[in-house]
Amino acid sequence: MLSEMDGIQNLKEVVVIGATNRADMIDTALLRPGRFDKLIYIPLPEITTREEILNVHTKGMPLNKNVNLKEIAKQTEGFSGADLEDLCREAGMEAVREKSNEVSMNQFKKALVSLKPSMEQKNKELKREYS
Repeated sequence: MLSEMDGIQNLKEVVVIGATNRADMIDTALLRPGRFDKLIYIPLPEITTREEILNVHTKGMPLNKNVNLKEIAKQTEGFSGADLEDLCREAGMEAVREKSNEVSMNQFKKALVSLKPSMEQKNKELKREYS
């Protein structure tokens, strides 16, 4: 990619955008002037966004009436969208293991015990560095 960005041919009206959840692994050569000049920190989802993400990932799930996605969103501070997807999948797997036809709040609680936010500490460090 570096050789294409530094190529002999001068390209106009070309924009290259890159995204990563591992900013700590970016080759510093990519950050030199004329390459990826701008770094934008995108924070982890807030509670309302987490609830919306949970709604998306539970849309096809048979949820028990006791499932409170707002409460789950409160308990998942520091979770990324991928972490929330994993949480929903794990709660569903817990329901399958228990031979249940519905996913209950208790199964979400069990899934929360086994899952931790993947980006929590890394994200705090990146926020300080790129904000």
